[in-house]
Amino acid sequence: MGTNLNLKSKKLEAILWSIALPGFAQLLQRNYVKCILFIGLEILINVMGNFNAIIVLSFNLKIEEAIAQTNYLWLMFYPCLYFFAIWDAYKDAGGGDKPFAYLPLVFSAYFVTVGLIFSPGFKIFGYLIGPMWLPILFLPIGLAIGVLLRSILFKIYTNEPG
Repeated sequence: MGTNLNLKSKKLEAILWSIALPGFAQLLQRNYVKCILFIGLEILINVMGNFNAIIVLSFNLKIEEAIAQTNYLWLMFYPCLYFFAIWDAYKDAGGGDKPFAYLPLVFSAYFVTVGLIFSPGFKIFGYLIGPMWLPILFLPIGLAIGVLLRSILFKIYTNEPG
């Protein structure tokens, strides 16, 4: 039981560090080339997309200012980098061995990107949600579709005759 608990702890640690900053889990796992690549890309996309300014403005509910600060052409790279780094960290920590396990994160990246694309004009109850909050709201949709598609594909391929 201790080994199973240690593996689960290692996978969770990798996910949480990767959520904090893409590349941190790879640093812990001593994958230095991937670590430098992910952190470098994170900084590049963050700076070029003005992401930190968007976060601060969004938390202060200055949504129009956040939209004005957003460089969408750069920031659209961020969801795929972010979720790929999480997936990579999870796999390197011993996860992802089940069939189609990647689908929830892949669809999360897709839907967060779509949320970002629609964020300049998408309103809920007449309020702009903005380039940080709308992609976050699209995340559970992507996760749910990925989980659903994973279960459908798993049933199709495990029930397929030999």
